[in-house]
Amino acid sequence: MLKFLYTTIFCGVYLCPIISHGKGKEFSQHEMAKYRERIKSMFYHAYNNYLDNAYPYDELRPLTCDGQDTWGSFSLTLIDALDTLLILGNHTEFQRVASLLQDTIDFDIDVNASVFETNIRVVGGLLSAHLFSKRAGMDVEEGWPCSGPLLRMAEYAARKLLPAFQTPTGMPYGTVNLLRGVNPTETSVTCTAGVGTFILEFSTLSRLTGDPVFEDVARRALRALWRTRSDIGLVGNHIDVLNSKWVAQDAGIGAGVDSYFEYLVKGAIMLQDEELMLMFKEYDKAIQNYTKFDDWYLWVQMHKGTVSMPVFQSLEAFWPGLQSLIGDINSATRTFHNYYTVWRQFGGLPEFYSIPQGYTVDKREGYPLRPELIESAMYLYQATGDPTFLQLGLDAVESIEKISKVNCGFASVKDIRDHKLDNRMESFFLAETIKYLYLLFDPDNFMHNSGTEFDLGGPQGDCVLGAGGYVFNTEAHPLDPAALHCCSHAQEERRELQDMLLSLSKQSGPTRDQSEKEASGDRDLSSLGAAESIVLKPGERRKAPVLSCPVQPFRARLSVLGQVFSDNT
Repeated sequence: MLKFLYTTIFCGVYLCPIISHGKGKEFSQHEMAKYRERIKSMFYHAYNNYLDNAYPYDELRPLTCDGQDTWGSFSLTLIDALDTLLILGNHTEFQRVASLLQDTIDFDIDVNASVFETNIRVVGGLLSAHLFSKRAGMDVEEGWPCSGPLLRMAEYAARKLLPAFQTPTGMPYGTVNLLRGVNPTETSVTCTAGVGTFILEFSTLSRLTGDPVFEDVARRALRALWRTRSDIGLVGNHIDVLNSKWVAQDAGIGAGVDSYFEYLVKGAIMLQDEELMLMFKEYDKAIQNYTKFDDWYLWVQMHKGTVSMPVFQSLEAFWPGLQSLIGDINSATRTFHNYYTVWRQFGGLPEFYSIPQGYTVDKREGYPLRPELIESAMYLYQATGDPTFLQLGLDAVESIEKISKVNCGFASVKDIRDHKLDNRMESFFLAETIKYLYLLFDPDNFMHNSGTEFDLGGPQGDCVLGAGGYVFNTEAHPLDPAALHCCSHAQEERRELQDMLLSLSKQSGPTRDQSEKEASGDRDLSSLGAAESIVLKPGERRKAPVLSCPVQPFRARLSVLGQVFSDNT
């Protein structure tokens, strides 16, 4: 325990000053506070209208002041908004909603649900709420964060998704019926992101609960997808999960692919997994070689590298933020400024933007209040202190309030050219857009904690938790890597004790833990030999995936130092 606390003090006191940056001088503390209050008002205008007009439906329809189910009838906006409530400082409402969800949400329903969306929004939202429950003042179970009602809800929801992974390749179907499993007529074609966007939530579940099945299926899907890349190192947009054949062969960083690359980087950070980072670096080489033109990223044919679509998609605006996490600040800043010029042109980002023509693409003129450019601004401001990124936040507040605000909430923009509105407010507006805006203007928020504050928890009550270094899933639900380390370490100690007792009792044969793994056919990726590794060269061995400094913010390890794995920290 003392050693762990010394590590905490070292990371918080000695490392953080090395990577700290000055705040933008153009924005005073008073101005920052003023914009935080405006963003809070935006949140509550949307949130209260959802409660008054749309609950228990998934989403608010702000033009008609009613609600609709969109992703499975989970009261999705409540789940997505829960951790935002805490970040805004509203502990009372967090407690009320967390209790309400435990009493009302039912996953035993005859509904066809998106495996991808249910994972990032529902499983991710419940995991984040579970990890924040103690900070929010809720009574937590003994042994938290390795147990708790919200964790059990997340686990149950994820189990409903597992039938989708029962394919010959291990890559999941796109849709599953929560009551009956995969429909026999379900299409086997899904997008790349729908295969590669599970490692954060599923490994969190496995490390917290001790059940390896979730992390195992997520890793198997990643390995299968890795093997399908083309000879020039690119992946396409849609794949058949039964035979690994590419159906859509456009390669890029936007819609249908985006969060796959995001999860390789963030999975490497959260799990201290060198192999995931090596995967991303190999992809990044191909992306830079074949898709990058003048700090824009185009779409190319995955086998030939020839340009297929010279467009920028709004979903691609996450990329500068991701680049900042691997230390590529200069390239991230240049690309961000390209995307920012599009925002300034329209007051938002159209879904598709033709780079040669400098204008929107027909039938892709909408702006559904997406968060990606604001997300990148938050990361880059944290990494550089450059007030330019605050200016984007200011523009976003002004644009969204002027264009999208209506009596019953905020409406998606159907056409960014004339600002016609659509009757929808997606749940990610409260989960991501508002959250990233608020954190951009609140550099002292606990989410930016540099290790100077922490809590204790775990089975023995001696784990350092909540000390910063949170990893956001692709729906902006924060996960605490230290909690994973805490619970998996306790589980490992129990297994070691069990094996010792078995050895002392002179029972021959493999331990029960080994027997269970062999019987199930599942193996942890860390146990793969060099010859079986999907990334490492012959003869190379994996480094031990130790969380060497669990309270050091991941932006400190990456955005400035440009490294994840520091053996001597």
